[in-house]
Parts: sequence; C-alpha cells; structure tokens
Amino acid sequence: MARIHIDHISRVEGHGALTVELDGNTVRDVKLNLFEGMRGFERVVLGRPFTEIPAIICRICAICSAGHAITAHMAVEKALGIPVPAQTELLRELAFLGMFIESHSLHVFALALPDYLGYAGIADMAQDHKEVVTKALQIKKTGNAVQELIGGRAIHHVNTTFGGFGKLPSQSEVRELRAQLANCLTDMDGIVELLAGLSTPDYAGEEILFMAIRPAGDGYGFFGDTIVFSDGREAPVDQYKTAFQETESQYSNAKRSTVDGLPFMVGALARINLFGDRLTGKAAEALAKLQIPVPSKNALYNNLAQVVELVYALERAIEICDQILAEGLKAEPLPEVIVRSGQGTVATELPRGTLYHSFSFDDNGLVTAADVITPTALNQASVEQEITNLGTSYAGQTEDELQFLFERLVRAYDPCISCSVHIVQVKAEGRHTID
Repeated sequence: MARIHIDHISRVEGHGALTVELDGNTVRDVKLNLFEGMRGFERVVLGRPFTEIPAIICRICAICSAGHAITAHMAVEKALGIPVPAQTELLRELAFLGMFIESHSLHVFALALPDYLGYAGIADMAQDHKEVVTKALQIKKTGNAVQELIGGRAIHHVNTTFGGFGKLPSQSEVRELRAQLANCLTDMDGIVELLAGLSTPDYAGEEILFMAIRPAGDGYGFFGDTIVFSDGREAPVDQYKTAFQETESQYSNAKRSTVDGLPFMVGALARINLFGDRLTGKAAEALAKLQIPVPSKNALYNNLAQVVELVYALERAIEICDQILAEGLKAEPLPEVIVRSGQGTVATELPRGTLYHSFSFDDNGLVTAADVITPTALNQASVEQEITNLGTSYAGQTEDELQFLFERLVRAYDPCISCSVHIVQVKAEGRHTID
C-alpha cells in the first residue's frame, strides 16, 4: 500500500498536512490535518460586553476581517433589535466587495495561477508574466483601498459600528475609488481571456453537493436569510444546527461538517452552481468564457469561479459608487441601543464560503454563548472526498505527480486554516472542544 504524506501544504493560509493511502488504483483513506494552533475565540468572548464582540471576532482572520467584523455586527444587531438603515447596508456591501476583490485576486493570481502556468510561485511567474502579475497586484491593492475607505483601515475595521459608520466617505474619495475600480475591471478583460485558454485537470467523481446562502432579492450577492443546498434542501439561517452536522475529528484541529453523513462544498463554485444564472454584464460574460461546468463534479473549477466573482465584485462596486455619487451620503444619527437579553444568528458569504456567527446575551448585554463556523471548517470533509475522487482517477501517476495534484486541489478550496481550528489537544488520550 502506497502512502503519500504532505507535511506542509504550500501556498495556503495557515498550516495543514495531508495523508493519502492508496492500494493499487484505490484510495483507501484521506486525512486532511489542519494542525494550526487552536484559536479559542468563542471562549474568549464569553462574558464580554456586546460592544467588544466585532473587534475581537474579526481577529480570527486578517484576509476576511471585514467579513467577520460586519457579520458580528449583524448578529449583535439581530440579537438586540438594533435597526440598520439602507445606507449602512449599502456601505457594508461595498466593504464586502472590497474584501472579495482583495481576497480572490490574492488567491487566484498568487496562489492558484502558478499551478496552471507551471511555476513554483508568483515570484517565478512574474519573470515571464510581469504584466499579469502587475495588474493582479493592483487589483488586490484596490480591494484593500475599498476596505480602507469604508472601514477606516484595510484590516480589522475601526469605522464600522452598530447601525452605521463613524465617518462617511467624501464624494471625491468615492470618485477616485470608482476610477481605480474601472481600471481594474478593464484589466480583467485580458486576464479572463488568458485563463480561458488554460486547461483544468479533469477527474471522475459524483456531482458535488453545494451549500450557500440565497442572496436577498433577485440578484447575485453575499447576504441572505436562507441556507440552500444543491439537492433542493433549504433551511432558515437560524436553524443552521439542524441543516448540517458538526463532528470532532481525531486527527485535525477543525470540526468536520456533513449533511446526513455527506460532505458538501461552500465557496465561489457553490455560489456559481446555485446562483450563477443571476449574474449579468461582464460577470456573466466571464462565466460563459471560462466554461465552468454546471452542475460541477470537479472542485478545481473553484479557481475559475473566483475569477467570475472577482469580475462581479468589481462591477457591483462600481455600481454602488455610481449610486453614491448620484444620490450622495446622508449623515445619519446612530440608532439608540437598548441593552437586553437576546440571541442573534447571521450567515454571510465570504470569499471562501459561508460564515456563521451566533451570539447570545444576558440582560446586561454580556455574551453567554458564541458559535462561529467558518468556510474552511465546512469544507474539510469535501476536500477529503474530492481527494479520494482525484486520487482514484490518477492512481497510475507517480507519487510526485499525485502529490502535486493533491496539493493543487487543496489550494483550489482556498483554505484559511487559521479561521477553522476549534479543537485543542489537552491530554494524550483525549481532546477538548473550545466552543
């Protein structure tokens, strides 16, 4: 029996290992070990006042800090009945779009594209593809600029508050940002053409079960109240604990999530499969050019799905800037917050997939329970299933070739391992869950 062990998966956020055991042409076992140190954020916030929760929770991740900060604000607002004006929702969406632009460009160009073009990393790739890399870095920089303008800084926002913002962007700042976004959208035309000419390895597998939040309204988007699975199942977000099941893993510091024992995938490919028909404009054109198969049986297409969403995020951010420039922003008083007991659960779509935040408070507004479920934790079982399918399809390859394919597939999920860990080993014979 052959055993392939990758003790450190490269070009991903955080630390993880992969072990695959093959018996001839059959994959006998796959273990994705997310051994990043336990973070313990759900325990840290217990007993803390509601006002501190977003600032603490957003430290779970720097890449998606805007998503964690805004989702935490939304969960607290739901628990305490804090009203949120439409203008605040619009600016929060713009901050989310900046996060998607920054995160997707980082992953697609710096972490995934070297696999397609045959380079060890972005530095080597830049020697032969300087123009593409230069444009990619500018796109990422623009995503950071969006977040900095709305959130006060690019990482760990300080300008977001309950029901509003501390400072609103000026018209001149929005106008300058729009120009940057428009340049990036133009640059994406050539990048989409380049990626459309690249091949994605195929492998035999069953149709992937996908999960995402149905966007509010009729368009594409990242906010909503209903959990949707590609097999037709649906559930309200506040019933997430019965919509899927979390179990502890004996070999990983992240929980595994399944639906009736079946793994499922979240992220860009899930959203494109479930709601790609809502895309319009250049995003719809990019989806057609990149020829992502729907329904999908190949998780490697998540990279191209992120490219489609990158185009969407740029287009939608420009639309919001145009709306702000046409209508202006009004200085609105922050809503009164009445401290009370309550419980709030919110799910949003982040670059890597669905994020769940759930908090309960006592009469003094102190946290009595907290639950945070991140996309990478949701995807762990799916990664192992797709590695099994990939390994079975390419069982005749050399171990080096298989190792490259396995790492490539793990990278396609764009894992943020630091976000996912919830378990700490406290003694040799047992494990303890911090949640």
